[in-house]
Amino acid sequence: MAVTREDVKHIAELARLSVNEEEAEGLMLQLNDILSHMDALSAVDTAGITPASGVGSGGTPLRQDRGQPVPLQNPISSFAPEFKDGFFLVPRLATHESTEGGA
Repeated sequence: MAVTREDVKHIAELARLSVNEEEAEGLMLQLNDILSHMDALSAVDTAGITPASGVGSGGTPLRQDRGQPVPLQNPISSFAPEFKDGFFLVPRLATHESTEGGA
């Protein structure tokens, strides 16, 4: 399978790239060189080759996370005006409707 100048122009158009005739010719040659390398690699007989050592289906073993708590510089009570049931209570934004008394 060879890449033609028209293929390059079509790909450039799809990618919204401006490619002149000289650039299209160069890109066509480069793409055809790449494809010929792929053909050469595809032709290699790998039947007797053992898979790469150390590469398996198990993946890389992960270590245990050991995060340490970081002490706060300010007391937690300084982050909001009030707390209720362990949650921060902050003033309602003027852009939000009130949930009290219906919407």
